[in-house]
Amino acid sequence: LRQASGRAGRPYRDTPAYRHIVAAFRAHRVTSEKLCRAQQELHFQAATYLCLLRSVREHAALHQEYHGKGERSPEEVAGLVGFRLPQQPGGKG
Repeated sequence: LRQASGRAGRPYRDTPAYRHIVAAFRAHRVTSEKLCRAQQELHFQAATYLCLLRSVREHAALHQEYHGKGERSPEEVAGLVGFRLPQQPGGKG
């Protein structure tokens, strides 16, 4: 959450996502008055949300690296995938 909200310019504790997670943990804690419904459910939700945040971060990094660079030359495209174009006889290409 710190990484996701760091770009927004406000502390992560002021975000609706943080308040929702804290409220969910408080609602699911075990007390002497009631039993927690499905104790593993909240941990599963937290792991799922963590996976979502990581995936969004990785998608943004991939999008920034590979998107919007316009038309590329054949030599540049070959270099991206680890190939070299063959040299033509007579010094061309």
